[in-house]
Amino acid sequence: MLHIINKSPMTSVALESCLNTATGGDILLIEDGVYAATRGSAMEAKVLGATGKFKIHVLLPDLEARGLGDRIIDGVSPVDYAGFVDLAANNKNCQSWL
Repeated sequence: MLHIINKSPMTSVALESCLNTATGGDILLIEDGVYAATRGSAMEAKVLGATGKFKIHVLLPDLEARGLGDRIIDGVSPVDYAGFVDLAANNKNCQSWL
């Protein structure tokens, strides 16, 4: 399953809910959700801890639009829009966490 997070971890518990509830799969951080994929963020330790259970991706254009393209946490895979499409196509289901 592809889990899509678009809310900032500073204003929403969407990512934490996903990490605590989902049993595995791919996580894609988009829009303001990309803040969770940055070194030094409040979610860095949780994201690193989740890399054994989930494959975590971040939408690079959204990260770069926020000036954070050089701060990706090790173990988080950057994807472009074509990569987003591939993730959606390669997963049977997609869940957007609100």
